[in-house]
Amino acid sequence: MTHIAADRPANAAAHQSRRKATLAEKVANRVAGVTLRGLPHIPEPLKRLMLGRRTITLDGNTLDTTLQLMLAGQHALGLDGLVGGDDVVTAREQLETLAVSFKQHIPVSSVTDLTVTGGSGPIKARHYAPDAPDAALLVFFHGGGHAMGSIDTHDDLCREMCSQARIHVLSVDYRLAPEHKAPAGFEDAYASYLWALEHAAELGADPARVAVGGDSAGGNLTALVSLRARDEKVQLPALQLLIYPGIDADAQTRSLTLFANGFFLTRHDIDWFKATHLAGTGILTTDPRVSPLQHGDLSGLPPALLVTAGFDPLRDEGRQYAEALRAAGTPVDYREYGTVVHGFANFFPLGGDSATATADFISALRAHLTRGG
Repeated sequence: MTHIAADRPANAAAHQSRRKATLAEKVANRVAGVTLRGLPHIPEPLKRLMLGRRTITLDGNTLDTTLQLMLAGQHALGLDGLVGGDDVVTAREQLETLAVSFKQHIPVSSVTDLTVTGGSGPIKARHYAPDAPDAALLVFFHGGGHAMGSIDTHDDLCREMCSQARIHVLSVDYRLAPEHKAPAGFEDAYASYLWALEHAAELGADPARVAVGGDSAGGNLTALVSLRARDEKVQLPALQLLIYPGIDADAQTRSLTLFANGFFLTRHDIDWFKATHLAGTGILTTDPRVSPLQHGDLSGLPPALLVTAGFDPLRDEGRQYAEALRAAGTPVDYREYGTVVHGFANFFPLGGDSATATADFISALRAHLTRGG
């Protein structure tokens, strides 16, 4: 059990040092973005040659060469992990820049920015509509450790799910820490799900097939929304899509140690996200309000499509949640993609195994929602 202490102001010297570090990280991240744009056009044999024919194999899995080259480029520029200089502004800019660097602008029938009901007032959302009548609706919560990410960073993924799964997607811009600490983001997520139930038909979707989903922190919110819907006896989501979810803030798993550094999401990132999200709230890491795996009753929940990555510090807690849901009688479609890293669903434009894995779980998503779960 971990109690996150309230934030303490840094001294002037530390602040100046951090400003210098974040400036360097901003420059390096922009250079990395230029490199990423070229990755999809490099033939596989040339990628292997550029890597000196070296491979990375851990726990029986060999890292995809496209991702290995991406990570090698970032490491060469001094980048490791998502959180630049432990500074939320820099971290957000870094993720936004990364998303823009390989944006594809995937066509869908229509995209509309709108306002939905949040936990304490209106919040922004984006509706993606397919060219299909009365399709299912997925209410989607982006990842980013509850402190970063936006409807823009996950625009391509939402477009891809809309296009390939032939479903409506409502992407929600929930409130983020540290400006809005726990449980503000969750309250927005649950309120937006209730809004979607009420307005699905107006969006052109089937009100009987409203699902929830998200990646990483958004997967955490997805699990929490499903639990609260059950507890409050409202219409259950048709499906919960959990993409490499952060499901236990108190986890001490093997994968957290094995993949602590060097594979995009780091252990330091995870600890920083937890502190940013929980500091000063009095909420413990074992609290079921932030750690669904710690909930005492996982019965009566909607079917789950749960996705994990082989080179991800969150892999083992995702596995554990799949097992716990099954033990409680919840149908689970569990898919582990051994050769990819945390974040692969955003990296599908780069090609390689990220694209293959993303296409696979989106195909499964379409199948689940076509048959109603």
